[in-house]
Amino acid sequence: MTLRPYRPANLPEILELFYNTVHTVNAGDYTARQLDAWADGAPDLEEWNRSLLEHTALVAAEGGTIAGFGDIDASGYLDRLYVHRDFQRRGVASALCAALEGAVESDRIAVHASITARPFFESRGYQVVREQQVVRHGVSLTNYRMEKRRPSPAQNA
Repeated sequence: MTLRPYRPANLPEILELFYNTVHTVNAGDYTARQLDAWADGAPDLEEWNRSLLEHTALVAAEGGTIAGFGDIDASGYLDRLYVHRDFQRRGVASALCAALEGAVESDRIAVHASITARPFFESRGYQVVREQQVVRHGVSLTNYRMEKRRPSPAQNA
């Protein structure tokens, strides 16, 4: 597996991965209606591309297939982290997350984690700040505001 920066040419495969991951991997924790609201199959291509280009966005590739992707902004907000359904539990999310966390200087990394992703982030040292109800297309979904505090350079000395 290799990690590389996002390129706009990756967008169609990333959007397909996003839709399929939400509708398969997250299906055990959310209803079909919630999954459809989360990933409706009609994403705003310009908005996704703009956001990924503004953030530090990485793609994990294996054998010519995008196995996962993620992005983080300069403040330390980990916006997206998705792994292809066929590449689950192979270290893709861990590799992406570690690289994204290392790409920013913030002393705090924050994420809005799904019910499905919460155990992954907890295993990486993130703590739940609060449970949230997010409304997408009129449908309420549970997620968690989670944070990971990193020691300042002075604390490491």
